[in-house]
Amino acid sequence: MTKLQTVDAAPVQASETPAHGVSFAEAMRVWARVAALSFGGPAGQIAVMHRIIVEEKRWIGETRFLHALNYCTLLPGPEAQQLAVYIGWLMHKTKGGLVAGILFVLPGVIAIMALSWIYAIFGNVGAVQALFFGLKAAVLAIVLEAVLRIGRRALKNNALIGMAAAAFVALFVFQAPFPLVVFTAGLIGYIGGRAGWTAFLAEGGHGKVGNKQVADADSVLGETIPDHARPPMSWSLKVAAIGALLWGGPVLALLLLLGSGNVFTDIAIFFSKMAMVTFGGAYAVLSYVAQQAVEHYGWLKPGEMLDGLGMAETTPGPLIMVTQFVGFMGAYREPGALHPLLAGTLGGLLTTWVTFVPCFLWIFLGAPFMEAMRNNKALSAALSAITAAVVGVILNLAVWFALHVLFTQLNEIRGFGAAVDVPVLSSVNIAALILTVAAIAAVFRYKVSMVMVLAGCSAAGLLYGLLMGTI
Repeated sequence: MTKLQTVDAAPVQASETPAHGVSFAEAMRVWARVAALSFGGPAGQIAVMHRIIVEEKRWIGETRFLHALNYCTLLPGPEAQQLAVYIGWLMHKTKGGLVAGILFVLPGVIAIMALSWIYAIFGNVGAVQALFFGLKAAVLAIVLEAVLRIGRRALKNNALIGMAAAAFVALFVFQAPFPLVVFTAGLIGYIGGRAGWTAFLAEGGHGKVGNKQVADADSVLGETIPDHARPPMSWSLKVAAIGALLWGGPVLALLLLLGSGNVFTDIAIFFSKMAMVTFGGAYAVLSYVAQQAVEHYGWLKPGEMLDGLGMAETTPGPLIMVTQFVGFMGAYREPGALHPLLAGTLGGLLTTWVTFVPCFLWIFLGAPFMEAMRNNKALSAALSAITAAVVGVILNLAVWFALHVLFTQLNEIRGFGAAVDVPVLSSVNIAALILTVAAIAAVFRYKVSMVMVLAGCSAAGLLYGLLMGTI
């Protein structure tokens, strides 16, 4: 198959076909298809992308796909969306990355916004409460399944198992800062890779993604690095300046106009910080967001965070779109002079902007260097360590959710620098416990699909509401 020829610096028009043979118009259709099918969290979204981009279209090969995925895993933010930006950029330069990334999140933006309106208007209605009561049980089962799925893939030896355990203890027992846990894991892995420690030199944390192995040489893009993937330093500086303006401009404007302590300023600053420090994929991000949004800012109650996650699980797009729901509810409850629904809409859109703009910046700045470092073992070792720590992070998320969903009372035990929430056993919600056990059995024992589990638990929640007379 003919490999990639030199691509000139001029922008590719939608009607043109670049040297690699994939027109921009065709790419837009493919990315729209990927976005429409991107249900099921990052693992499902990455699998869909692999099936369409690698196995079906053969735009890039297996090795290149995994290299791009490994880089996106090292970044803060949603790895599946960043992977779409990376591949879109490889195929059609900056415009291709923008289109791939925007199309990937657009269905989720629309769906979560619509559901947020419904939740805000009808959230106190018995039927809505019963529906989300059921969804919470399904979400718990799905998060637990993510722990085991990623754990089986990432924890290949005792050192990596220990890394996951240490991350969990640091977060759950000692309340360690999330960025510190991930940074420490990556640093240990990087040092280990440089030192040649075999525990961290295993194959990248994601392993084989699809069923068909497509060699890079047999792909449309081939093995060569496109000319636009080797930009001059002036181009990188320009990208950094534009990205910083688009990202930081609204944050600075809100701070100057509204001052600190305003809900919109808090949303802009918090989710901008989140975009910089939340490593490890969507579930790891949610662990950080849940604790801050619920316990520090008070934008949501613990159960409402699970409601939002249920929305994100059942709609296309990245799971991190749940942050739009968080921003919506935070502004909805502190609207100031605005109508609550207008404030909520602006809060949700602001959250989405400051969450996803940095994702494009990380790719456009870093991907050219990653293309030149495809065989760097130290980076692969850092990936293995971070992925192992993420297992502990997601387990912390699962335990945190379980405690707040299954029990109505928690006691905090402190001592020796630790602070652990312990449930009051007499406060257990029997109905929630039964439904959660049923969801776990459906997922693990009977291998029921995620969509069916979510639908079944929602129906069970409605039935329970009818029986209890709350509907």
